[in-house]
Amino acid sequence: MKHFEKWFFISILLIGCNASFEKDKANKQVDVKVQVDTVVSTKVLQTPIIDIEENSPQFIATINPKVLVEFAKTLSGIPYKYASIDPAVGFDCSGFITYVFNHFNIAVPRSSVDFTNVGIVVEPTLAKEGDLILFTGTVDSIRIVGHMGIVSENIDTLKFIHSTSGKANGVTISPLNEHYKKRFVKVIRVFED
Repeated sequence: MKHFEKWFFISILLIGCNASFEKDKANKQVDVKVQVDTVVSTKVLQTPIIDIEENSPQFIATINPKVLVEFAKTLSGIPYKYASIDPAVGFDCSGFITYVFNHFNIAVPRSSVDFTNVGIVVEPTLAKEGDLILFTGTVDSIRIVGHMGIVSENIDTLKFIHSTSGKANGVTISPLNEHYKKRFVKVIRVFED
């Protein structure tokens, strides 16, 4: 039974945008080891990153969130590509988040489910630019984080930028509409106030 439970959990993780890594072909490369359960893989990142404390679910981003969101918007239109953090190929949702934060030398979890216990939970009505918004995967009845984005504005309607395999099939800004409200899990703040 435990074997079945392990494979069931792994298949649930793969429903969302959780993925393995591909090798970047960048001029500046830094080896970073990533531990997943008992398997260690090596990923080459374009820029060095600031390590988050081992086994800590928290990290604090110290840059201006507006700057991060403006950078994220420059990636609009890059196609969706499962398991990728390479803008030349495309992004999955957590690959997009990883790429954006790594651009500012901030290490973040690689998979969307790993953001489950990160940050400070805030009400959607109080969400600010730069907060992260978490959703279930495409099957909204499975209440495990499987998709995510970055809040881009919250004036009349909360909007977020993300890489989606849906209609836009890439990096786009979406409103928190009925489709996403069904899948909504929470908004988290990862920036210093």
